[in-house]
Amino acid sequence: MNYMFESGFFGTRAPFFMDFVTLIVALLPFLMLGVIYFAKIKKYKVHQILQYVLFIVSVIVVAYFEVGVRIGGGFDSFIKDSSVAHNYALIVLTIHILIAVATLFIWILALGRAKKYLREGKHKEMGKMTFSGIVLTSLSGIWVYMLLFVY
Repeated sequence: MNYMFESGFFGTRAPFFMDFVTLIVALLPFLMLGVIYFAKIKKYKVHQILQYVLFIVSVIVVAYFEVGVRIGGGFDSFIKDSSVAHNYALIVLTIHILIAVATLFIWILALGRAKKYLREGKHKEMGKMTFSGIVLTSLSGIWVYMLLFVY
């Protein structure tokens, strides 16, 4: 587990695990667009399978992140070397967490009720909500990363 706390690959103060997770979070909207593309070209089974794969990989990445944060000492440990005000960074982090948790629940609903929503004509709407949440989670996650490790 020591490798998690070696220097990251972005050249910031962040440890490896934080750079890795941030890279995945930054790529997630683009990966989701690729998955959505399969639905647009009527490859619905591929779309379905890749949605589940992307969801499972995302949950694993979040779990990896949580382990790293807990072992690394939490928010206070990571903010100490930043020039950003503690309270400001905490507010941004709180907003990020709220967006991420809401997105997780929307994504779970979209996956769990996909067939029902498809019959009711709501599947596309749930997909748009999920995608919007993923984009906002990605942007706010990058914002938190910048506050903690760049500024």
